[in-house]
Amino acid sequence: MRLKIVAMGEPALRAGSSELSIEQILSRSIQSLIEHMKETVRDAPGIGLAAPQVGEPIQLAVIEDRIEYHKTLTEAELQQRDRREIPFHVIINPLIELLEAPTASFFEGCLSLPGFTAIVPRAKRVRVTCLDHRGEANVIEASGWYARILQHEIDHLHGTLYIDRMRPRSFSTLDNYTRHWKSLPIEG
Repeated sequence: MRLKIVAMGEPALRAGSSELSIEQILSRSIQSLIEHMKETVRDAPGIGLAAPQVGEPIQLAVIEDRIEYHKTLTEAELQQRDRREIPFHVIINPLIELLEAPTASFFEGCLSLPGFTAIVPRAKRVRVTCLDHRGEANVIEASGWYARILQHEIDHLHGTLYIDRMRPRSFSTLDNYTRHWKSLPIEG
């Protein structure tokens, strides 16, 4: 079942979220929510979806960067972003540690702000301690675009949107980004 993704201005996106217990993670309702979020993010299509984006105030997000999403990027752009395929997985109750300062600046979008994009500085490397969909402990060390995805989704769990971190003068519609900015380098 595809879930409704809430848009900017919806209070659920700013409220923050609660941690889940192991019992809650293993419950039929959370396992069902994970499957519905998987279907929703693939249908959108997107590379990540946090529970607050579907109106659920819990610390859960799904992530998947499928190879078919890379078709619009050149090999040079994929290398510059350090972007590669990321298999579907779930992060629950994540704690994130930035392993360097936020110096990687790229245009970023969000399923809750459809039609817009902006330059967002993010750390190139992160470490995330979390639980997976079975409630098992997991430590993720990520770099490049995967590190960006994790930062973006974990921000959602704390009521933060990319527009809170963006370079304000870079905020653009996707049409204008594609027409004027997509092929230009981003200056530090």
